[in-house]
Amino acid sequence: MSTTAGSALVVALAADVDRLCTAEPDVRQDLPDSVHSMRVATRRLRSVLRSYRRVLRRGPTGELRDELRWLAGLLGVARDAEVRAERFESLLGESGSGVDKKTKKGKKASRGNDFGALLVAAERRIYAGAHLAILEGLDSRRYGALEERVHGLVADPPLRPAHSDKPATELFASVLRHDFRDLRRLVRTEPAVGDPDRVEHLHDIRKAAKRLRYSAEAATDILGDPASALARNAKKLQGVLGDHRDAVEALDTLHAHAPDRPEPGYQRLCDAEEAAAAKALEEYPAAIEFLRHRAL
Repeated sequence: MSTTAGSALVVALAADVDRLCTAEPDVRQDLPDSVHSMRVATRRLRSVLRSYRRVLRRGPTGELRDELRWLAGLLGVARDAEVRAERFESLLGESGSGVDKKTKKGKKASRGNDFGALLVAAERRIYAGAHLAILEGLDSRRYGALEERVHGLVADPPLRPAHSDKPATELFASVLRHDFRDLRRLVRTEPAVGDPDRVEHLHDIRKAAKRLRYSAEAATDILGDPASALARNAKKLQGVLGDHRDAVEALDTLHAHAPDRPEPGYQRLCDAEEAAAAKALEEYPAAIEFLRHRAL
């Protein structure tokens, strides 16, 4: 007897729920990369619920996705500040103007003129405040209710028999083809180089690639190597455009903190981020090559 779509999806969701719940203790202890791990787990679960929404009842699934969006937003403030601090700190190290990792202060901060070190310190402060907000959120009734809901996905899944009783291979392949077509459509309608809308469009492509990656990874046990290959290609595209997005957002932060007077440290950081964004886009054509072929 073939595996049904509902039972296969519950197995995939159980793995995602486990990723989310096991990340929480590490976030509470503020362990390295813990906020990132929990944020990814949150986004991954929400994405899979979206891609496979036809298998699940709309009401409870929609409400859960809304709550996962809230949690991802809470984690995102801290994670974004963490990324910016690490980027600026790394660039300072490359330029010979480092940051003391023990004190999180610039080595030249006592002079009061090290733009980069002061910016890293500011991002670290944002992270610290955002982490406190995360802890408050994790202690809230809202998060407690969210935990109950995600566990309910596995213990009492809100399946729709009309679709959940179909063969898993048939439905999962249909979902992957749908997500693949969505991504390819965005790539085909990408604005020309120099168009002011291109940056945000590339971000939309990145989100679609991430959605395809997660839906394909959820289907790997059912569809095997074709789904694995699709997930790898989507992950590569997501990574390339993720590097581009990180550089763009770091550059936006730099512009927002532009000094009143010329500051060599500021210009060095701007130049480095512009170069990083350009380098990522050099890898973009190769990363979308897989979209020229049929999915699965």
